[in-house]
Amino acid sequence: MEFIGYDMLLSLVTLTFLEIILGIDNLIFIALVVHKLDKKHRQSARVFGLTLALVIRILMLLTLSWVMTLTEPLFYLREIGFSFKDCLLISGGLFLIVKSGWEIFHDVFFGLYNENKEDKKVNVAKNFIAAVLQITLIDFVFSFDSVITAIAMTSHIPIIVAAIVISMILMLIASDKIGHFLQTYPSLKIVALAFIFMVGVILLADGVHMSISKGYLYFSLFFTLAVESLNIIARKKH
Repeated sequence: MEFIGYDMLLSLVTLTFLEIILGIDNLIFIALVVHKLDKKHRQSARVFGLTLALVIRILMLLTLSWVMTLTEPLFYLREIGFSFKDCLLISGGLFLIVKSGWEIFHDVFFGLYNENKEDKKVNVAKNFIAAVLQITLIDFVFSFDSVITAIAMTSHIPIIVAAIVISMILMLIASDKIGHFLQTYPSLKIVALAFIFMVGVILLADGVHMSISKGYLYFSLFFTLAVESLNIIARKKH
């Protein structure tokens, strides 16, 4: 019994860590989306986004047999089968590429500091609904990797649900700090947008059966963040 308890605890810790790693791109995307909202609506949008991600993941676990059928080919192009999951990855990848590409273009050519003036002219309710719809789409896309990875690790559904809940709570705590960090240091927002762009490329590649390891992406992200952090420290000192 002690061994079983230790084994389940190890599975819980490992899964929680993996869920946090797999949720980094989702967390950064939510931080970027809510950044354009009014300050008083940002936290509620973050809570909604991560709660929605939690609900979607748990529903996928409870309907796992149906979820697995989404990986079966719907049609073939040159002997390559495309499932619902592939179509979802392709559409999600294209959305992230267009979204992040446009944001980078806007910030580079129209300035990083003109957002507040523009935002005042935008209908708050419409902006909030747009953010919610974007978060919903990306939550659904990112949930596949999260659920399939969790099932591959263990067959204990309660352990998986506990790991997902713990990881979501930790990410909810971190999301506000990430959003504040991106707002305080606009140059890091470009890094985050570039990261989301590359996530879109990886999703698109996965959708057309060209696998690219996310390990390279995470390494490049943390390396770039480290370099940019040193630049920020150097600019403050000089």
